[in-house]
Amino acid sequence: MLYGCGTDALRMWYRGVQCGGDERSEYQRIVGDDDGGKLFTPEEYEEYKRKVLPIRLQNRLYVSWRSPSGMDCKLVGPETLCFCTHRYKQHKTDYEVIPEDRPICVPCRVSRCPCQSYHYVPLNGTQPIRCRCKHFADQHSAAPGFSCNSCSKCSGFHSCFTCACGQPTYAHETVVETKQERLAQGKPVGQDVPYAAMGGLTGFSSLAEGYMRLDDSGIGAPSAELLESPITSMDHPFLKAFQGPSSSAQTVSQIAGSSSATGQVSHGKHSEDDDMAYFEKRYQERLQKEKAAKRKEKSPVPSKKP
Repeated sequence: MLYGCGTDALRMWYRGVQCGGDERSEYQRIVGDDDGGKLFTPEEYEEYKRKVLPIRLQNRLYVSWRSPSGMDCKLVGPETLCFCTHRYKQHKTDYEVIPEDRPICVPCRVSRCPCQSYHYVPLNGTQPIRCRCKHFADQHSAAPGFSCNSCSKCSGFHSCFTCACGQPTYAHETVVETKQERLAQGKPVGQDVPYAAMGGLTGFSSLAEGYMRLDDSGIGAPSAELLESPITSMDHPFLKAFQGPSSSAQTVSQIAGSSSATGQVSHGKHSEDDDMAYFEKRYQERLQKEKAAKRKEKSPVPSKKP
């Protein structure tokens, strides 16, 4: 790989000699768009690494889209789009000295783009979401305030589109933080890497949505303390739907006397043996129905006597 194979290997790759399939990919991940579309010479590349990599390893910025409960619903990576329609890697992500002002601004580097700091906005599938003015996100200005370009009534982009965590878009915020700030909150930071614009990515599961990820770091299993913690009102509706019945729910069922309905719909915990027995019973019932249907088809139809 280019990061550790030296100048000679880079010269071979630069001249078009095949020396491995990962070299060009690693060059792109380290340099990004900093070469202006023209490949660095071996000397320029070595100088670039000598100057940029220590800064990048020390002052990495972690970017996430956070819900009111504190969960990182989206961990931003190099290719993640900003409200201005440009990708995170097209923003200023390398700082020799971390700004003291908060929030940290990550302005867009694309010429004439008014975006002053990276701002994540979710998609509805592959389509942009709508503002309360009924216009799409890409019909709004990327300048601070996010005013609508298609109408005069809109005071700024405000979407009620619901995230998978159950909270609306407007309740989330794009968070830019340092490694130390993230560690202070008990959030994972992964390993130090020399690649550009890694944002909040620390592992493969970082690409999943927050409620599916559970393992925030992407590099290990969630702790037993997390898995055994009681379910609260701030948890995802999916978890709340499968928790044990509350005392109030039990009281209502007792008053109603709906013993048969309660027996069919139970949210209690079942052992694996009970689950297997249930599914085996349903499977045998289905087989019996299929056999009965086949016997009925094969049985002769009684003839009608005149």
